[in-house]
Amino acid sequence: MPSTSPEREQMLRRAYAAFNARDVEAVLSLMHPEVDWPNMMDETRAHGHGAVRDHWTRQFEVVDSHVDPIRFNEDAEGRVKVEVHQVVRDLDGNVTSDVLVDHLYGFRDGLVDRMDVRPPVSST
Repeated sequence: MPSTSPEREQMLRRAYAAFNARDVEAVLSLMHPEVDWPNMMDETRAHGHGAVRDHWTRQFEVVDSHVDPIRFNEDAEGRVKVEVHQVVRDLDGNVTSDVLVDHLYGFRDGLVDRMDVRPPVSST
């Protein structure tokens, strides 16, 4: 799998930093208006900026999640897979989840238009 273009990697790094800082508007500015985003809490999809904003507002009221990108790779279709270290804490600071997962991003008009969450593929 080829490496990711520097522009896409930098854009996604800015998105992760903004998400971890809870700067929802900064993250949304990197997304297509018709973005299709996973709502892992409800096992549904959020469509559009308003739905993603509402999803994250609810999420931040019940958990404190932090996501650090580890590795970026772009596939032949132009999607970017980001291996991330995701730590989720309850509002008292107790770790409820500490996992590696893959985020798979699609793009349209230079913006993120879809994200999927997948367990990482083992390299063994």
